[in-house]
Amino acid sequence: MSDYDTVAEAYDLDNETSLQNAYYERPATLALAGDVTGRRILDAGCGAGPLFAALRERGAVVSGIDVSAGMVERARVAPRCGRRRAGRGRRRPAAVRAREFDDVVASLVLHYLRDWGPALTGFRRVLRTGGRLTASVNHPTAEYVIERMQGRRPDYFAVYSQAGTWPVGDQTVEVTFWNRPLHAMTDAFAAAGFRISSISEPPPLPEARDLFPGEFAHYADAPNFLFFALQAD
Repeated sequence: MSDYDTVAEAYDLDNETSLQNAYYERPATLALAGDVTGRRILDAGCGAGPLFAALRERGAVVSGIDVSAGMVERARVAPRCGRRRAGRGRRRPAAVRAREFDDVVASLVLHYLRDWGPALTGFRRVLRTGGRLTASVNHPTAEYVIERMQGRRPDYFAVYSQAGTWPVGDQTVEVTFWNRPLHAMTDAFAAAGFRISSISEPPPLPEARDLFPGEFAHYADAPNFLFFALQAD
């Protein structure tokens, strides 16, 4: 069972309206994805489906996979969501046909993985030649700067884990991220057969300043997320 199973409803509600997701990461991912009208898209790590829904509203034909059955069930009952594939217990990612999709979107997914190789190889397999991968991850300097400010000296050039606890509603979720330097990210993309089209470090949407006056400065004056647009060779 994924820790997210037990907090799926609360996480979904927070994701819909939070600064980090609704006014920062999701708009930036959608902007980088560009015109998706008529494109077949796999939302890898779809969660409860807000990005799935936004892509579909823009004219894409979307399928989703996620390891959390609770998140997928939340997506199934939400009126905005359509077809869904779960990563466990239903149709597995390996069952997705080769070259089935025009695009894969991996929104805040890869930094949960120690080794990006298998996931990127899987994304490349299901993409047609010339297909697109849009990926967002924790920015490689974000945790590094915080740790330096707290008196620790992490090795920026190492791949290392970072444990944390997230409050979600009246519960908490234990998470582990894997921090890695920028060159390790770009090397992993190249090894899997992807060519970088664009790297983006956008700020949150301007309207978030008035909606989240206490949080906005933290996200506006230094990058917290890093975004990649890639093409399958």
